[in-house]
Amino acid sequence: MIIKEYVAKRKKEIQKEIKKLKRVPNFVIVQVNEDVGSNAYVKGKLKDAEELGVKARLIKMPLTTSQTDLLKVVSDLNVNPEVDGFIVQMPLPKGINEEDVKIAINPNKDVDGFHPLSKLNPCTPQGIINYLHHEKITLQSKNAVVIGRSNIVGKPMARMLLKENCNVTVLHSKTSKEDMFNYVKNADIIVIAIGKQHFLDNTFEYKKSAIIIDVGISRDENGLHGDALENLPVALKTPVPGGVGLLTRLALYENLLTICKNK
Repeated sequence: MIIKEYVAKRKKEIQKEIKKLKRVPNFVIVQVNEDVGSNAYVKGKLKDAEELGVKARLIKMPLTTSQTDLLKVVSDLNVNPEVDGFIVQMPLPKGINEEDVKIAINPNKDVDGFHPLSKLNPCTPQGIINYLHHEKITLQSKNAVVIGRSNIVGKPMARMLLKENCNVTVLHSKTSKEDMFNYVKNADIIVIAIGKQHFLDNTFEYKKSAIIIDVGISRDENGLHGDALENLPVALKTPVPGGVGLLTRLALYENLLTICKNK
């Protein structure tokens, strides 16, 4: 099933679950950037909320916001009984420590799943795993290569693939080109999240049965592009746009639903 169809199906299921709750979930997005990707992402999240029957609002703060001011907003949301869950949209301006902000969020309201005490997983890797399960793709004993080691995608993705009993290798900017080619050549599953347009191209060799999960996204005058070239000789490659971004947004509301159910 293509990702758009899968997401539409899951949205209908989530919508039914939300209607069963005692009250409408209240979700807040805090944004302190003018990033083009973030703006599109936030717009999509608010649209999803409307479709699902979730009460959502955006707190848009100026780029001059200090870390102290942002942490005050986070603190207020932490103790507001009307707010079930919230996120602080990344990236943040220079001068604001992202890790300090993540730690400040109440783990019981941490819809993004970034807090070390959160019982939820980060949305992007969780959305990917959910989709692979739905497609009945066998993960156990498969060679999984994660390209990129960010705290938001790469590292949690590797941990979650390990939980699925994959043989996991994490590649990064310090990996030699020779090793990069060798690991990709033998990979059953490749998750790439580095933000480098068409890094995976026809200079690499792939298993015909390989699956490429393209998380990265970049923009030029021709539009949006992923980290992997389209039409590579593999069994499946997720599209950009219309791929992992939709899975991430879906997982966000799955996490919110879990928070509301566990209250």
